[in-house]
Amino acid sequence: MLRTHTCGQINLDDVGKKVMLAGWVSSIRDHGNIIFFDLRDRYGITQIVCNLPELTPELLELVNKVRQEFVIQISGSVVARSPETVNPKISTGSIEVILEDAKILNTSDALPFEIQEGENIGENIRLKYRYLDLRRDSIKENIIFRSDFVLKMREFFSSENFVEIETPILTKSTPEGARDFLVPSRLNPGSFYALPQSPQLFKQMLMISGFDRYYQIARCFRDEDLRSDRQPEFTQVDIEMSFIEEQDIMDISERLIKYSVEKTSNIKVDVPFPRLTYKKAIEKYGTDKPDIRFGMEIIELSESMANSGSSIIESVLQEGGRVKGLLIENGESISIKDVDNFNEFVKQKGGKGIGWIRFRENEIASPIKKSLKEQTIKNLRESLKITPGSLLFFLGGETSWVCNILGEMRTEIAKKLNLVKEEIFKFLWVVDFPLFEINPDEDRIQCVHHPFTSPQYDDIDTLDKDPLKIKSRAYDLVLNGIEIGGGSIRIHQRKLQEKIFSILGMKPEEYNEKFGFLLDALGYGAPPHGGLAFGLDRMVMILRNEESIRETIPFPKTQKGVCLLSGAPSPVDRKQISDLHIKVDFQTKQ
Repeated sequence: MLRTHTCGQINLDDVGKKVMLAGWVSSIRDHGNIIFFDLRDRYGITQIVCNLPELTPELLELVNKVRQEFVIQISGSVVARSPETVNPKISTGSIEVILEDAKILNTSDALPFEIQEGENIGENIRLKYRYLDLRRDSIKENIIFRSDFVLKMREFFSSENFVEIETPILTKSTPEGARDFLVPSRLNPGSFYALPQSPQLFKQMLMISGFDRYYQIARCFRDEDLRSDRQPEFTQVDIEMSFIEEQDIMDISERLIKYSVEKTSNIKVDVPFPRLTYKKAIEKYGTDKPDIRFGMEIIELSESMANSGSSIIESVLQEGGRVKGLLIENGESISIKDVDNFNEFVKQKGGKGIGWIRFRENEIASPIKKSLKEQTIKNLRESLKITPGSLLFFLGGETSWVCNILGEMRTEIAKKLNLVKEEIFKFLWVVDFPLFEINPDEDRIQCVHHPFTSPQYDDIDTLDKDPLKIKSRAYDLVLNGIEIGGGSIRIHQRKLQEKIFSILGMKPEEYNEKFGFLLDALGYGAPPHGGLAFGLDRMVMILRNEESIRETIPFPKTQKGVCLLSGAPSPVDRKQISDLHIKVDFQTKQ
């Protein structure tokens, strides 16, 4: 046994006891005849006191060799600290251990960075030496929180009669959405597996198998461009249920989140979560994943400014466009420079610029002040209940374009005015999504979510008439302006699934080749079913107030999909390539 206690375990009840501890030397403080070690492990820090005159020559020599991040074992006696030396910042701050014996278990090379909070360390160097970065309290606590969070979710699922089932990692390539990661088969030359983008098809077949409540903490893989909240491999909490409707999925998801979050943090989760239709989300916030921690909704100004006197505004309205705006009550803090930046932003988006009016007690300031009618100003003051100091931004054009731009401006203004409180967590359901949309790059119809999402009952009979007007039985879960999950009621009838494939432009031979196994399964008594999946990494990131999911993953990859620690992806030798019956263009390094 190398230790009797952890470095975060000892307290005043242990005074007088002999203990053995093992860990890393976090810091060394030399005070002449006394040297202090802070010994650290995953559980905390204990101060070790080395009274040099009382040490044997051998032990004194060992103590003088110890350096930062050496791994050592010590034994000694626990004593209480004097009142003036108590450290309230650590759990063991009321005691210290008087060194009686020690052993160096391993040495440490010179560190590439200091392992302590607040160090300004570049992310690339942190990821290269991730095993050192994980010793830092903030990262360590994120990983422990993640583990505890998953444990509580498993407790909840067990209490609700769910079965945890693993689905295949090596599966069939069915590229819909992101690119697949492909794995060549040695035993089947010329054929490839794909790593799953999600367990979607297998969990549907589990429902057909009779497992009416399934969950999985699932590893997923998508070969897509990366951002702060994306990784090529990630973890999602996957749920599927039979004989349910949307409300059932939402209810159990809310209870799952409430239980898991409140059991692992001081965050209170209010249920039920509010709901917002996709249409309203776009109109009010300019996005289908709105941050509802603050107000400042997009407002309709078309009627109030219909006869404003501005030829630009009136031209927009005559052409069928809309005028919408954002009202900032404390608008004095928005400078002219800020206004200029927003103006340039709108121009980059294809507009002519952003209109604005500053309201004072008895007058206004605006670049179009001279053309605005007094009645228009009066209408705005009355309809919007404007107070002195308010700033109104307004923009005219096609509705979705206007809402999108104002939505982005809303977010930036909220940051500038510190309207977003990090300690607040607001969940939201967005519902009634369109089933289809136009892919602008390929000029074709595609699914907003995925092709296994059911249309709403009332729209099934009109699928052929105008697919773009069809609403889906899909729902997204949003937390603090970030989409953390989504799901839907699935199609459980073969003919309807084939109809959706055909609307997407797929021929029978194509969809039978890609999805024939699913279509066959739907023909053998598939029950009504649906589910949801939310990103574990992304949710932990938000709950821990981190800017990137890389802070919540033990060994993440960079935004280029590179593991700086191991060097993956990396070349492999020619024999490995040959065994897989594939050819690679090997380029000679210059």
